[in-house]
Amino acid sequence: MAVSVIGAGKSGQAAASLLVQGGARPFLSELGVIAADAAASLESGGVPYEQGGHSGRVFDATLCVVSPGIPGSAPVLLEMAARRVPVVSEIELASWFCRARIIGITGTDGKTTTATLAHDICQVDGALHGYRAFSVGNIGIPFSSKVLAMEPVDIAVLELSSYQLEGSLSFRPDVAVLTNVTPDHMDRYCGDIHAYAAAKFRIHAAQEQGDTLVYNHDDVILRAHFDRQEPWPFRVVKIGLRADTLDSLPGDYVSVDGNDIVIRSFGLTQRLMPVGDFMKPSFRGDHNLYNALSAVAATNAVGVSAEAVRKSLAGFGGVEHRQEYAGKACGLDWINDSKATNVNALRQALQAVPSGMVLIAGGRDKGNDYRVIADIVKEKVSCIVAIGESRQKIADVFRGIVTVMPAGSLREAVDLARQAASPGASVLFSPACSSFDMFTDFEDRGRQFKQLVRELT
Repeated sequence: MAVSVIGAGKSGQAAASLLVQGGARPFLSELGVIAADAAASLESGGVPYEQGGHSGRVFDATLCVVSPGIPGSAPVLLEMAARRVPVVSEIELASWFCRARIIGITGTDGKTTTATLAHDICQVDGALHGYRAFSVGNIGIPFSSKVLAMEPVDIAVLELSSYQLEGSLSFRPDVAVLTNVTPDHMDRYCGDIHAYAAAKFRIHAAQEQGDTLVYNHDDVILRAHFDRQEPWPFRVVKIGLRADTLDSLPGDYVSVDGNDIVIRSFGLTQRLMPVGDFMKPSFRGDHNLYNALSAVAATNAVGVSAEAVRKSLAGFGGVEHRQEYAGKACGLDWINDSKATNVNALRQALQAVPSGMVLIAGGRDKGNDYRVIADIVKEKVSCIVAIGESRQKIADVFRGIVTVMPAGSLREAVDLARQAASPGASVLFSPACSSFDMFTDFEDRGRQFKQLVRELT
């Protein structure tokens, strides 16, 4: 079977390798330049490839696997459609080979933290009961690179972006989690929140009886989607911050009653643990409470023990680059929130950090509407240092609301923030934009920020 793989990033390389191991004949095609180490890996794995453009050979296939960063509007994919060559995502391909149980997690915000915590919970439980937990997907490790190592008793915790879900047709997780849906990637979805949400909803499109869907009932878009179309063929578990608002609703939930996490499962309600046992300075705020509830609901659905959940939650310290405390320098608290690539993630960080902060924000804009956070910026921010391609847009939106200083580099931004901050205040680095104008990715951006803070000390 001849299969074309479009894109030579990590996902494309992993998909090509999986296809070789599965007995197919992949051909990898990259519009840009393939890195030398990637090319060497492809050659050693027996994968033919091309770079610098897509030749006619790429269409001589019965299937096309596309990397998540390539939109459906790309000419090569439009031509695939015209030739009636099926196009699927790397996630879809890997799912065909997967024997393990799958927890799939998506949403605009919180999916990385939720996936990290769910994986940690499963690892603790797996050590007790003899199975392995794999953390794969958008979190940085391609599903295809690990799927053949998975056994039926194992659990794959799979973080999923909307891009990865676009090409998922028969993908069917045992447990699907939707954390929230707010505007993001509006450049790719032409400003249409409904098109973006539809991509997210692909996570449950193939679910059937015996599967479980976990969703945030406090999220307006999710509540409207799931309440409107009840009953569903699969089990539905709601999460929310107040159990009294869910008690009167049918079905199961994971929520908070007083100071405790409570679980209603198949009509029985139990208290799991006090919220205060795991909320801490490195893992705080309502958004992280939602993440914890989602992870508890997901792992409970696959039968993870309450003992493992309590142990994991009590020891969890948050995720790198997500409201990560980067240290104290020059009498200031520095917070690395480089993972914040949209306005809602920035809002969550602003809510969690004390008032009087200096905010460093900006990068490659994704169609952001910064006006929706004007009130909280006015309330909590003393000064904005704007960086990247969006710095002028940020300055235009917040002019007259708060002082805005442009910076030509992250180093300059850190220096300006240090000068502008009052003694004892916080400096929050929460870009609300993608990183690709100045950095390799958000991780590179966050690590550079932390290095600059270390230099200040």
